Amino acid sequence: MKDTYNTIAFPSEEILFKEKGSKFFGYAYPITSEEEVKPIIEVLKKQHPTACHYCYAYQLGSEKINYRANDDGEPSNSAGMPIYGQIQSFSVTNTLVVIVRIFGGTKLGVGGLITAYKTAAQLTLENCSIIEKTIDVHYLISFDYKNMNKVMRIIKEKNLEIVHQKMEMSCEIEIKCRKKNAEQIFDIFNSLFEIEMKLKE
Repeated sequence: MKDTYNTIAFPSEEILFKEKGSKFFGYAYPITSEEEVKPIIEVLKKQHPTACHYCYAYQLGSEKINYRANDDGEPSNSAGMPIYGQIQSFSVTNTLVVIVRIFGGTKLGVGGLITAYKTAAQLTLENCSIIEKTIDVHYLISFDYKNMNKVMRIIKEKNLEIVHQKMEMSCEIEIKCRKKNAEQIFDIFNSLFEIEMKLKE
């Protein structure tokens, strides 16, 4: 079972690609939701007030893929899809690539645009630090305080990461584990007396 995916570690540095006087500025950002896209575009609009196109593509998710490609006024499929094609060819997800174009006076034609956006996106992603992350499953474990040691011993033995914990008379711990170990971890906790475990949606 594949339970890892690649993404970029942090936002890339700006790259500049020039074609027939037009300037293409490339940026890549790690994102985890669609809501992050708009504020990033707004910042780039302030940074490049003379640009005429802010084209982008992103991909989110590791098993269920969600993507979008935006031509922002360029001819249909001449900008967003070539950018998205590079996200695919670098096999990264949870990644947004934005190419900002400042028109240089010479039209490039659809073929020229496709090549320019593709190249700018490729240079941007080549500039990124690509990392592998695990697909994690989150569980909520509920138990009485008296069972604390039992629960903590397993968490320690199995090297599980605690995401959040609430320790009172009745305790709740959110843990995460790699997807390929999830079933085994669930069975261990589930077999314990007086301990309830459920998948966190």
